[in-house]
Amino acid sequence: MQIVAVRVTPIAIKDPPLLNAAGVHEPFGLRSIIEVEGANGLVGLGETYGDAPVLALLQRVRESLVGLSAFDVNALWACVVTASKQGSGGHVEMELAPGSLGSNLLSSVFSAFEVAFLDLQARTIGIPMVELLGGAVRKKVPYSAYLFYKWDASVDPEYGPDKYGEAVNPQQIVSQARAFIDEYGFESIKLKGGVFDPLEEADAVLALHAAFPQHQLRIDPNSNWTLATSIAVAGKLKHCLEYYEDPTPTLEGMAECYKATGIPLATNMVVTNWDELRRSVALNSVQILLSDHHYWGGLRATQALAKTCQAFGLGLSMHSNSHLGISLMAMTHLAASVQHLGYACDTHYPWQSDEVLVGGKVPIEGGCVHLTDKPGLGVELDQGRLAKLHQDFLNCRIRTRNDVVQMQKFRPAWTQVKPRF
Repeated sequence: MQIVAVRVTPIAIKDPPLLNAAGVHEPFGLRSIIEVEGANGLVGLGETYGDAPVLALLQRVRESLVGLSAFDVNALWACVVTASKQGSGGHVEMELAPGSLGSNLLSSVFSAFEVAFLDLQARTIGIPMVELLGGAVRKKVPYSAYLFYKWDASVDPEYGPDKYGEAVNPQQIVSQARAFIDEYGFESIKLKGGVFDPLEEADAVLALHAAFPQHQLRIDPNSNWTLATSIAVAGKLKHCLEYYEDPTPTLEGMAECYKATGIPLATNMVVTNWDELRRSVALNSVQILLSDHHYWGGLRATQALAKTCQAFGLGLSMHSNSHLGISLMAMTHLAASVQHLGYACDTHYPWQSDEVLVGGKVPIEGGCVHLTDKPGLGVELDQGRLAKLHQDFLNCRIRTRNDVVQMQKFRPAWTQVKPRF
């Protein structure tokens, strides 16, 4: 079935002032929405990063896809490779967002179109995406409450209204968790750390454990702690954590941390490609891989990654950056098809107030996104919402995410140091 049109629309979505090891989120997150239209009139959807280098390659690839079969993903890869040789622009690379790394650019762009190709295939056949991926081993996919230290949105008028408010101490973090759990029913909790004194962040985890003793807990300082600090925090939290995510930099540092603590380590930072996975297995650096189809090369590549993790005895879950419902549904169909998925997945979705889908936001109930019998991803694009968010992109000042520069607006002397603590 021939592709007759491909559209790539950059959008800007409101983001709250979420704090992390690299600074603070800017008031807008950038995304790209992909539409691949077939000769049968059906349209497959994809979603990915909207930063300038990704967007530029998406646009170059787009021109070469018309005329291809929607079932020919090998030809899609060839188009991505060819377009990548036509030039690329410089950009800020953020380890907190592995999709922004130059080494992952081709995989990120291929993945965006692969999702849309597969969505069009499934819509053409008339089956849910998960059936195209081999069938559902679960009908609902669990997600975790993704907590952040954050400022109140009043810190700058560029930030939109934010119902969750400030969270800069353990008590406010517990309140944030309670709001998320009450609204969405999450049964796992992840705290983004690497912002304040590590022992204070450990106290926040202990407060969460006291408030929610039945919930699985994780902390992720984004490699912003030294090995010694990571070991010290592990001593306080060893009986609380489901896993310990990226406490310290490098494969070698993570291997030493695991030797010293025995707490399972998870990552989306030190293992972001196949070569790093090979080296990690040799060093026993991590025990749980947080996959992400956006930069691992798509849905089917992530299925292969799951099989590889199973072969080497590694656990598997999913990483997340700021995203909308198309990405959430792609994650959900993928996770529903993967037998080797042992942990609730990450998602920023509750932090996002904008959406491009007919009917608004995808519901999260009982901490899970539930599959339906609708064909493809099971969602439809709202062209009015898309146009509005595209206009927001045209109006906003941001073209590449940079949490460091945003932090320096409020703390001019602040510099990024890794590891900071």
